[in-house]
Amino acid sequence: MSGQSLWQRYQDHLCVCPSIGLTLDISRIGFGDGFFGGMSGAMGKAYEEMDALESGAIANPDEQRMVGHYWLRNASLAPSDDIRGEIVDTLGRIKLFAKDIHSGAITAPGGGRFTDILVIGIGGSALGPQFVADALGDPDTDKMTPHFFDNTDPDGIDRTLRAIGDRLKSTLAIVISKSGGTPETRNGMLLAQAAYDAAGLNFAQYAVAVTGVDSKLDKVAEAQGWLLRLPMWDWVGGRTSELAAVGLLPAALQGLDVDAMLHGAAACDAITRKHDTAANPAALLALMWHHVTNGRGEKDMVVLPYKDRLLLFSRYLQQLVMESLGKEKDLAGNVVHQGIAVYGNKGSTDQHAYVQQLREGVNNFFAVFIRVMEDGGRMAGETEVESGVTPGDYLDGFWQGTRRALFENGRGSITLTVPRVDGFHVGVLIALFERAVGFYASLVGINAYHQPGVEAGKKAAAAVLDLQAKVVAQLMKSGVQTVEQIAEAIGAADDVETVYHVLEHMVANGRANAARGDGQFDATYAV
Repeated sequence: MSGQSLWQRYQDHLCVCPSIGLTLDISRIGFGDGFFGGMSGAMGKAYEEMDALESGAIANPDEQRMVGHYWLRNASLAPSDDIRGEIVDTLGRIKLFAKDIHSGAITAPGGGRFTDILVIGIGGSALGPQFVADALGDPDTDKMTPHFFDNTDPDGIDRTLRAIGDRLKSTLAIVISKSGGTPETRNGMLLAQAAYDAAGLNFAQYAVAVTGVDSKLDKVAEAQGWLLRLPMWDWVGGRTSELAAVGLLPAALQGLDVDAMLHGAAACDAITRKHDTAANPAALLALMWHHVTNGRGEKDMVVLPYKDRLLLFSRYLQQLVMESLGKEKDLAGNVVHQGIAVYGNKGSTDQHAYVQQLREGVNNFFAVFIRVMEDGGRMAGETEVESGVTPGDYLDGFWQGTRRALFENGRGSITLTVPRVDGFHVGVLIALFERAVGFYASLVGINAYHQPGVEAGKKAAAAVLDLQAKVVAQLMKSGVQTVEQIAEAIGAADDVETVYHVLEHMVANGRANAARGDGQFDATYAV
């Protein structure tokens, strides 16, 4: 395709949204002239389903739940006075609590202001808050410093506690779990509580709960008199909860502009709610995903933001896209194995990492570039690395060069452009991808709002821990035994491998002993 025809294609297919400062370029995706006409019926159905969802229809049929994350940034759209009231009340409580913490109206028990935040959560209860904290935070202006327990890794938790150090006495802990029983979050909470106890601090006087009403965590927080309890509603999934208390409370405490995020998301919702596909960037994104992957996830999505502040956006999108779209069955119960794999890092770091494969290796992907127009930083536009050339010019040049190099080798890409990384445009990006995921799910006929695979993994992990309890009990009463003997004794003869892995982990951590034989599997175990 000639440069002139590419220029014309770019002009024909550039979606410009001035009110939210967003442009979407789909010209480097190879759809033909009849594509949009051929998809108009399916897209019309997607619009109808989205309208019904926003009106309060049961959009998550497996769990018989409404799906209401769009109401979080415009409570007037909620389908009942009760829901509207809960949204408005919760936002007001978040702002008031943050104000009281910042002003010193609420102080740390030892006196003095709270200086740090420890967010304890996993998945949607951590990825969104982490992304926003990194994207919008500034050590010079942040009112509190955020830290995260986002796993049940003891070493990772210890590293975070050491980073907090003596400031633990002025660190507010936010425990986030919808069910109140998420094992990783519960473990993090217990280790945090142990750290506070070891420092002579009463954890309850430092703790906030964000959880479902009457959940296990909610009851603990109420009984122990925690500082604050905020709700998580069953109509908001974890991966779409950044603009609920899950994300807004840590952001407000950090001193970020939560109103700007909400306004950006609401403004993006207003545009992506329209049934005008050519002017609807979320509909266009979903249609491009559908075209590139043949509606079957046949290619991966590589997210490349050309801005350090958006480094964690690809991790956030991994859950949003893959947990929503990665489904075994469609709404009719047919086995379809849907999904789009997401990975990415940042430009131009990837010029020196995997762009070589993207250009010349397996053509099993499409790229989503995110371009930020303003360089930002205190040295922006002031430091030239060559005559008339700044570091930001280089960064933008690398985006253009990579986009061109991929296209010349038959690799498709989409480019999203925003003027700057601020609260408003972070809200825009969050809302844009949430809506695109919903549209795509309608196009391929799946439920984007449940996660049976995640629940299956949790149940399997619980079964392993139940088995471990039996292993420990057997070791305590039986003395030295082989793995096969232990498995037979506890009724797990058909799952010897799991027993073996449990034993080896216990040995590695000093909770069991192994006498090794000649072979890898000849050991006997004891406590």
